[in-house]
Amino acid sequence: MKIKIQTSVAAPIGETWQAFNNPGDILQWDATDDWRTTHAANDLTVGGTTVVAY
Repeated sequence: MKIKIQTSVAAPIGETWQAFNNPGDILQWDATDDWRTTHAANDLTVGGTTVVAY
């Protein structure tokens, strides 16, 4: 299964890249009143994985 997510962000590309790929940043922005991310890990090397747990 593939999931594609697309959005527009009004921020410099460097800040956006950091927020979407740094596990510490993901823990801060990926939350609402209904859920909170409890774990994030990201390996941006070829064949690496991204893990986000709620």
